[in-house]
Amino acid sequence: VAYMLHAAVPLLIEAGVHMPGVHGGDTRRVALEAYPGLLARELIERRSYKSDEKAKHTTDRLIARKDLLTRLENGQTRLALRLKLTHAQGDALVQDASGDSLDAVLCMVQAGWAARQGSPNYGLPAELDSLEGWIVTC
Repeated sequence: VAYMLHAAVPLLIEAGVHMPGVHGGDTRRVALEAYPGLLARELIERRSYKSDEKAKHTTDRLIARKDLLTRLENGQTRLALRLKLTHAQGDALVQDASGDSLDAVLCMVQAGWAARQGSPNYGLPAELDSLEGWIVTC
């Protein structure tokens, strides 16, 4: 995480985006930190749903991805959002055993929640450590 922070933040600053509580920038372009595992654990607890290793692309992980997606589509989160997908989109997310696509969707849902909370804090605490930042929906 520290590597990503040090690699990404300078690029975000250079891009001029606004990072609430961390760095001022163009408030029409807001960058927030999301953590897909946080929402995934809320939905399927500690069940593993992904792996980069082909040997670990198991039926149990496939079922976990299906369960995760079903719960997102049914709005079974504290975020009060429902994911709407076509069948093809849902199938593609379930078939991606690496979980990268599903992680992106989990981040998108967290970003949607933050957008609903609105400016200026997007659901973040009014006061936060500008060096640490804050993960949306924590």
